[in-house]
Amino acid sequence: METYYKPEDLGKFATMGEEAPELWDNFMAYYGKVFEDGALTAREKALIALAVAATVQCPYCIDAYTNACLELGADEEQMTEAFHVACAIRGGASLVHGTQMKSIVKKLDM
Repeated sequence: METYYKPEDLGKFATMGEEAPELWDNFMAYYGKVFEDGALTAREKALIALAVAATVQCPYCIDAYTNACLELGADEEQMTEAFHVACAIRGGASLVHGTQMKSIVKKLDM
């Protein structure tokens, strides 16, 4: 089945710097620094990135950070839990917007 997502495109990511090398270099320098060990380990950051990837539903990022998590020693249970955290936050973020609906209903009832 043909899909929009093509796993081989992940390997072409660096081509985004071809027409804008300075921007690409700056992005990659920043990106590299972000994922270094700091207050959080690189493994913890990869798990966060995996959860964010789930939230924004980026198949390329899910692919990349699943591999990064495994390379950094995370296991399937930890990665699954990260997905559940993402799901809970995303669901809660949708649900909390229900307060806008309730405010409108209360205002119209007056």
